[in-house]
Amino acid sequence: MMSMLPLFLKPSLSIQLRLQHRKIKLNLQRVSLKKSLGESCPRSYDEAMELAYFGAKVIHPKTMQPALSCDPQIPIYIRNTFNMRSPGTRIFTNATTTKQNEKVVCGFSSVEGMALVNVEGTGMVGIRGVDKRIFGVLEYHDVNVALISQAISEHSVTFATSEDQAELAKSIIEEEFRRELKLGHVSSVDIRAPVSIIAAVGDGMVDTTGVAGRFFSSLGGAKINVLAIAQGSSERNISTVVWSSDSTRALRAVHAAFNLSNMTARVGIIGMSEVGISLLRLLEAERDSLKSNFDLDIQVCMVCPESGSEEIFSLRNDTESGTESLTIGAITRVTEDPDEMTKTTFADEEQAAVVSKGGLGLCFDTLFRKECTIHAIFDCTNDEASGRYHAGWLRAGIDVITANNRGLSGPKHQREDIKEAEKSNGKQSGVYLRETVVAGGLPIISTLRSLLHSGDKIRRIDGIFTVVKSYVMFRISPPPNVAACSQFDVTSSNGVFEGDMKTSSTAFVGEACSFSQAVREAVHLGHTEDNPALDLNNEYAARVLMALARELGMDEDNETELIKMSSDVLVDIDDNLNFLDLPPYIDEQVQKRVDAANAKGCVLRSIASIDVKSKSVQIRISEVPNHHAFAVSPPGCSCVRFFTRRHERYPLIIQGPSAGADSTASALLAELLQRTRGISTPRSLALIRRGSSGAFLHNKHSNSMNGNNGIL
Repeated sequence: MMSMLPLFLKPSLSIQLRLQHRKIKLNLQRVSLKKSLGESCPRSYDEAMELAYFGAKVIHPKTMQPALSCDPQIPIYIRNTFNMRSPGTRIFTNATTTKQNEKVVCGFSSVEGMALVNVEGTGMVGIRGVDKRIFGVLEYHDVNVALISQAISEHSVTFATSEDQAELAKSIIEEEFRRELKLGHVSSVDIRAPVSIIAAVGDGMVDTTGVAGRFFSSLGGAKINVLAIAQGSSERNISTVVWSSDSTRALRAVHAAFNLSNMTARVGIIGMSEVGISLLRLLEAERDSLKSNFDLDIQVCMVCPESGSEEIFSLRNDTESGTESLTIGAITRVTEDPDEMTKTTFADEEQAAVVSKGGLGLCFDTLFRKECTIHAIFDCTNDEASGRYHAGWLRAGIDVITANNRGLSGPKHQREDIKEAEKSNGKQSGVYLRETVVAGGLPIISTLRSLLHSGDKIRRIDGIFTVVKSYVMFRISPPPNVAACSQFDVTSSNGVFEGDMKTSSTAFVGEACSFSQAVREAVHLGHTEDNPALDLNNEYAARVLMALARELGMDEDNETELIKMSSDVLVDIDDNLNFLDLPPYIDEQVQKRVDAANAKGCVLRSIASIDVKSKSVQIRISEVPNHHAFAVSPPGCSCVRFFTRRHERYPLIIQGPSAGADSTASALLAELLQRTRGISTPRSLALIRRGSSGAFLHNKHSNSMNGNNGIL
């Protein structure tokens, strides 16, 4: 046996036989199996041979034959000469090998430079000897076959061979079946090249359900097309064929799905408003935690200060996905003027960076890298300009995570363009993630989809959707006993709720104020749009209703401008007025309506609704009883009700703070995590917990003015 070993081992291996201890120690000059096999982990001979066949360079299946032929079998140790302290990998077959290994899949490998040959024809169905003729003639001409795939219909036979033998294989098969080709019994012999074989290997796969599902779901989530599939009955190997251009991304995706390496997500942020800055700060703070808990490396590779800006900030020398991420330290404010909040500059001295001219048109070229698994753009603006780019980004394979509802509430042709882009190229197109366009961090759209997918029927959706209307209406027309409610929340929450029910002007929110004062407070608290008239004249609420109407298939007959024109307003306000100094007559008009409601034991609220049966979409100023859910909904919070077939008598209510940069940023990140969870599996669920914002990441900075937030 000792004389046989040098015949099987490669010259790069030095061997020390210790027969007295019955083990073989292999000192390797280069260990390319380090990540696949895993250091200090016991592996079986079957796993090692599978990985070695599929491209491993440090060991060959035949080198293990002497160790396998002994009784008892001899363990093999793979060591790295550049890291002698490492325990290396132990290859040995025993009953505890699989139990000691926590991973179902021990590793992945790929074979490059391959080609698929497909023999197809209706005359092959049910005919004996077809496979024998195909593979017999290939064997006669020394064509090696690495993989075979055939459906039960027998309509086609597909096999993989090396790319340099593909044309030879095609020609000899055409010669073998020339009569059948002439008669049409065999319709074609085709070659698809270049392709790669991706193999998942592991003893833990045996009798374990869901492995194939996770494997192929990760490839689908990474927008990778599968050309052929093969699996042996031993269940230790699942092999699939993909285009060679997708092989790197495929390996990254499946490694992340089985927690063997980090998944890389290259993201860009459009809009350095409060939300954009908060999101960048959150991504920086949570980056290490996401790596350890989700195996997700989020790299901020591009920042555009605003949709109308010609400048794109990106990393210098960003040639591959392994680069560092932009941080908040690289972006500084140039002014403290509230009107200039979106103006930013890039500090080159803090981080290697480059500024490019070209605006949003450069987003794809700056962001996209073919070897990366996930590409996403966060739209943190409120501009029509960026909304017009959504469809193009989706078609390019970039996921769009948007807090900007302009895309869904824009012109009909734009909405239809986004719909078509989502399905234009199957799984090659990006995913449109839009949870935050309705109520910030509250799970409105996801709840709506869950109800519909579970077979429920939506009959009506109504509620207070905009934070400005919520705040202003509560301040001018508060319900009774607000102080008692606040005190109960403070005492019953065991110190969790610390709200003092104070406004920016130190007034108590339970005390009614004038309309002009309520608007000033909303502006100072940052609740309003850049132009408060967009909120007060119902334009923002109309855009939210359009986004919901799209989910219900009712956007064909509605337009944002029509909803706005037919809606009720508390008082007509000229867009050119100074909202920090409104004229007295406006307060007088509003106070008359407030007094009329109080006389009936009611408060005023702005209620937006969608009635599916009557197909009506409207916004109304309503007199709501003092103890109604809309009446007691805290200022700055949204309150949305779902009337469905299952929730007809008592509606499903979602309530909570829908404003705040931290809350919205947390919800945007949660959208990205939801997207990646279809590809990878988190190591720990420590991050997955519902906060007051309804997002996945708990955000300690989220504030509300009342303890009655969350999902009721």
